[in-house]
Amino acid sequence: MKISKKHFVIGGTVLASFLLVAVVHAATLINPIGGTPANPKGTSDINVIIGQIVAALLGFSGALALLAFIYGGFMWILSQGNPKMIQKGKDTLIWASIGIVVLFTAYALVNALVGAITTGSV
Repeated sequence: MKISKKHFVIGGTVLASFLLVAVVHAATLINPIGGTPANPKGTSDINVIIGQIVAALLGFSGALALLAFIYGGFMWILSQGNPKMIQKGKDTLIWASIGIVVLFTAYALVNALVGAITTGSV
């Protein structure tokens, strides 16, 4: 399946609009009086900040895995009986499943590690 220039432009426009919303939201976090950034989470504990970053990265990775599932499903559905496209769709679904397993495992390990570091027990 070839991505046309029209689809590329539409996808780029949607992505740019999401990024614009993020930039505007980030700009609202700046204190207009002092000009210094406000602390949106209200914490300066490095463990909490790293935990939030890891959680955000795992969430983003999960979203990418969901997109891989959708892409593989569309490839399989739109294959029109072409064995190569069917196999490519199946492979995409299999690798997305493996990715989900890796993400869950990574989350469990990071959660256990952070719990062990902060409380001293698993």
